[in-house]
Amino acid sequence: MIKTENLTKQYGQQTVLNIDSLDIPKGQSFGLVGNNGAGKTTFFSLLLDLIQPTTGHIINHEVQVNTSEAWKPFTSSFIDETFLIGYLTPEEYFYFIGDLREANKADVDSLLANFEDFFHGEILGQKKYLRDLSKGNQKKAGIVASFIGNPEVVILDEPFANLDPTTQIRLKSIIKELASDKDVTVLVSSHDLIHVTEVCERIVVLNKGEIVKDIKTSTETLKELETFFAG
Repeated sequence: MIKTENLTKQYGQQTVLNIDSLDIPKGQSFGLVGNNGAGKTTFFSLLLDLIQPTTGHIINHEVQVNTSEAWKPFTSSFIDETFLIGYLTPEEYFYFIGDLREANKADVDSLLANFEDFFHGEILGQKKYLRDLSKGNQKKAGIVASFIGNPEVVILDEPFANLDPTTQIRLKSIIKELASDKDVTVLVSSHDLIHVTEVCERIVVLNKGEIVKDIKTSTETLKELETFFAG
């Protein structure tokens, strides 16, 4: 589904990402972990054509992402709150995303009804702009918006950050349910090793822009990751 070949990203003389080869099959729940500056967000930014590679490319469903926009109809993401439209209410934002992804108002309302527990009465019907919501509630709105339009690829960058424990638990269930659909490829980056091992069947560790571990998740994975990061 997603193929990375000879991918590098440099800023001046500094190489921040260097991945010779990485294949992510369709339907896989894929986790990306690493310390700050490891290259996680850089990889997702390249995958979403937000920045240009120095060398190499990424293929998403047979589409080279930096030379064509044909991947956009089946790919969605939430990177951070800056990608929201702050002067819209959550409802306006959801319907706007629905228009972009060919989902009508009834389709969007039907999807939103599945996330009442996740929203916890703090998102819909509040008559607030997105910019006036807490960071956690902004994140909840952005995550759910990424599910609109039945995407085949969902990319979530640090989805557990700024969320309270109850919401983190609910989000893990949401991601697991999404990943259970083998037509959907889910990519999650996180600093939280416990959460990522619970929701991802495969975990890749980046260190200084390079892949240093590629693990099929098992009962021993968390311990292996903790040992690695403990140095």
